[in-house]
Amino acid sequence: MGPGKAAALDGGWGWVIVGCCFMVTVCTRAVTRCVSIFFVEFQSHFGADYSTTAWIHSLVDCTTMLCAPLGSLVGNRWSCRVSVMLGGLLSSCGLLLSSFTNSLETLYFSMGILTGLGFALCYTPAIAMVGCYFHRRKALAYGIAMSGSGIGTFVLAPVVQLLIELYSWRGALLVLSAFVGNLCVCGALLRPITAREEEGEEGPLTGEERLECEDSVLSPGPSSPPSLPLLPGSPAPQLQRRWCFSSYFLSSQEFRFLLLPDFLGLAVSFLFLASGCSLPFVYLVPYALSVGVSHQHAAFLMSILGVVDIVGNITFGWLTDRKYLKPYRLACYVFSVWMEGLCCLFTPLLRSFTLLVPFAVLYGYFDGAYVALIPVVTSDVVGAPYLSSALGVVYFLHAIPYLISPPIGGWLVDITGSYTATFFLSGATLLASAVVLSAANGIRRCRRVTSEPRPLSLSDQSDCFVSYRKEAVSGATDS
Repeated sequence: MGPGKAAALDGGWGWVIVGCCFMVTVCTRAVTRCVSIFFVEFQSHFGADYSTTAWIHSLVDCTTMLCAPLGSLVGNRWSCRVSVMLGGLLSSCGLLLSSFTNSLETLYFSMGILTGLGFALCYTPAIAMVGCYFHRRKALAYGIAMSGSGIGTFVLAPVVQLLIELYSWRGALLVLSAFVGNLCVCGALLRPITAREEEGEEGPLTGEERLECEDSVLSPGPSSPPSLPLLPGSPAPQLQRRWCFSSYFLSSQEFRFLLLPDFLGLAVSFLFLASGCSLPFVYLVPYALSVGVSHQHAAFLMSILGVVDIVGNITFGWLTDRKYLKPYRLACYVFSVWMEGLCCLFTPLLRSFTLLVPFAVLYGYFDGAYVALIPVVTSDVVGAPYLSSALGVVYFLHAIPYLISPPIGGWLVDITGSYTATFFLSGATLLASAVVLSAANGIRRCRRVTSEPRPLSLSDQSDCFVSYRKEAVSGATDS
């Protein structure tokens, strides 16, 4: 379906949006994961230790997540096109400057902060856009879109290692700069969906559905009409004023989900999750090298992890869209995080390439599973109208753990001389995340059970009927 025709929900131009989000995750998350491949080169060139070098990866991840609400802000005020294209330009320039740097401190700014800021402007708006184009097949669409992180890691890990060997780390960063510039192309294809287009394929929208598309990142873009037509049954004047006003200022109502107890439990869980999930990606290659695995095989472990990540993205997305698993999406998410934690606890026992392959398979699969379910679980908790702002907050919560956990892991390696404590830290925080979310879900279920109305007994029904008759007679007398 061309850009000039109406876009149908759960199909049509929505699949183009999924493809763009797929490429955004390739150019952001996969490139971030491959930063660890440069660590040995950086240590050799700058004479730095593990903890000092790990700050580069921490800054990229931290800036991406810390500035995630900024991506939502730019997308809400202008459009996803503006946000993603601007982010692509900034991140490409950051990697370009990194290839010419002569100090580790400059690399912190160019590769860590500037590139991370560009990634932040791209990541959240692209993910939120998928949620507005898909409803019935939302988990599957997110599974395909988020699989870009896995397939990107599978392809880029050996390519980056080969580029380093052929052109040194400077040449490899220069090539990555050109590759990341494709984010600008992805941003140009992120066409906003409008109420007029949805009506053309799906019939008139209700006020709630219309509000969902307006309050998310899909504010009027360059190709959108200046105003929306009045739709039957919708509070048009109020929504029309909100449309114009939200183009420039965010309404405080967009963040009412922050007061939900369910979201607070989810937020605490995300803090623990972010503290442990990045450590295996940072230290898997150095750990493999320390136990005698060759450079090519160590990079291939990242490729295995990446390709299995894809399987986890798509299969969990497809499975949790089925009727028999749809009510248990949160349980599936908790299970995947729990399995990741167990994998990390057993990693120090794996001291050969043959034994590390099963770890890469299991960790990669369940990593893909939970990553695909983060937007879905968040949407189930806060509701689709708040998804864009909620995702900004969710990824913001990842920022500080992403910043401090890799240096802490490197510090543990430096003082202990092994990676055992680092992988134990990763496993413990992942298990804590699963426990916190399980406890929050249990409390929510208990609260729902206690708040359900008790069926009236015959005597209670009789008393209620007498009271109702007295009120009715009193009302008739007064009139």
